[in-house]
Amino acid sequence: MTDSIDQPPLSKQTQAYRYMALFSNLALLAWVAIWQLAISPHPHLSSTTLAVAWCIPLLLPLPGILAGKPYTHAWANFVLMLYFLHALTILYVDDGERWLAVVELVLTSLGFVGNILFARARGKELGLRLKRLSQVEKDEKTKFNK
Repeated sequence: MTDSIDQPPLSKQTQAYRYMALFSNLALLAWVAIWQLAISPHPHLSSTTLAVAWCIPLLLPLPGILAGKPYTHAWANFVLMLYFLHALTILYVDDGERWLAVVELVLTSLGFVGNILFARARGKELGLRLKRLSQVEKDEKTKFNK
């Protein structure tokens, strides 16, 4: 987490959301690697290459998630959608790996919810909020009608 004097400390609820998001993202990373390397390696392709390819997207937001940055938690959900869709696809088409996809779906869903809740709660604590559209319109009118 970013150590800064002017930032308020995490509330207990925000800290719980952070731990939920952190656990889910790290668990999903581990799960994908274990799935591709050990539990169900691909019969025709290199399991190491596939594991690396599936882990790289999860590694991109990891520094910001470890640092507790709300913006990173928010955009990390775009990455999680890849795994969400993968899990739903496997659930639909592959009876043999269905239980693996259920675990992936649960971890992805927990990560998604944890990321949203942490980003929202921490953003409020830090005063990072978007202006209402009506306020933006008023600001633009005064700026350009001078």
